Amino acid sequence: MAGKKSHPGPKAKDLRKPRKKKVSPLVKDKVEYVDYKDVNLLRAFISDRAKIRSQRVSGNDRHQQREVAKAIKVAREMALIPYAQRVVTQRKGDRRRGRSDRDSRNDDFVDDATSDRPPDDFDGDVDVPEEAPEVVSTSEDNSSI
Repeated sequence: MAGKKSHPGPKAKDLRKPRKKKVSPLVKDKVEYVDYKDVNLLRAFISDRAKIRSQRVSGNDRHQQREVAKAIKVAREMALIPYAQRVVTQRKGDRRRGRSDRDSRNDDFVDDATSDRPPDDFDGDVDVPEEAPEVVSTSEDNSSI
């Protein structure tokens, strides 16, 4: 006979404290109908990058989550809510080499003749060359006609 299979002990997931279920903002405010025109309510269900928050995060049940998702999609179609928002974060420097900003690394190697910016001693006056005298063709070239 083969050896008995031992059942593993309780999983780490089971050992955690049970979490309190989130209460949906729809239940708190006693909302009966999710309207696509109620932008302030719908903003509670989208992230800062304009993604629809999941049921787990928002606390909605399945039926509420479907209604909210449909309302958000209609509001996006009507241009009441953006499809995506760009979030710009400032970099605090290059972590690999300890540089504070990226632009300062090549400032020492820029040639003034090839750079797009004016030299440091530029006073704003532009030297305009005098007009060159007009070249007049001689009649000797056209005499063979």
